[in-house]
Amino acid sequence: QVQLVESGGGLVQPGGSLRLSCTASGSYFSIADMGWYRQAPGKQRELVAKINRGRNTNYADSVKGRFTISRDYTKNIIYLQMNNLQPEDTAVYLCNAEAQTRPMPQYDDYWGQGTQVTVSS
Repeated sequence: QVQLVESGGGLVQPGGSLRLSCTASGSYFSIADMGWYRQAPGKQRELVAKINRGRNTNYADSVKGRFTISRDYTKNIIYLQMNNLQPEDTAVYLCNAEAQTRPMPQYDDYWGQGTQVTVSS
C-alpha cells in the first residue's frame, strides 16, 4: 500500500503564494505519475498539475503560468509552488500517485487526505 501525506496548505491573501508538499511512503515497486487535484465545495474534483517519470508536466489552463509542479524522484516527494493565488483557487488540494504495488505491470491510484487552501482578503 501507498500512503500520501500532504502539507503546506493554509490561508493566504489574493496575490500571495503557498508551497504544497506530498510525500509518498509504504510498500510499492514503483510510482509513475504523481499529481495534484483540487476540489472546491459543490464542484467536481479537477486536475491541477501532474508530473510523470520522464519529468513531463501537465497543467490545468487556469493555473498555467502561476503554479509549478516539481518532483524529487529519489524520495518520491512532489511539490506545488502556487503563486499569484486567487479566490477561485480556494479548494482542498489532494495528492495523487499511480503506484505499482504488486509484481505485475499494473498501476493503481492512491490519494492523500488533502490540504485546505483558502485565498481570501
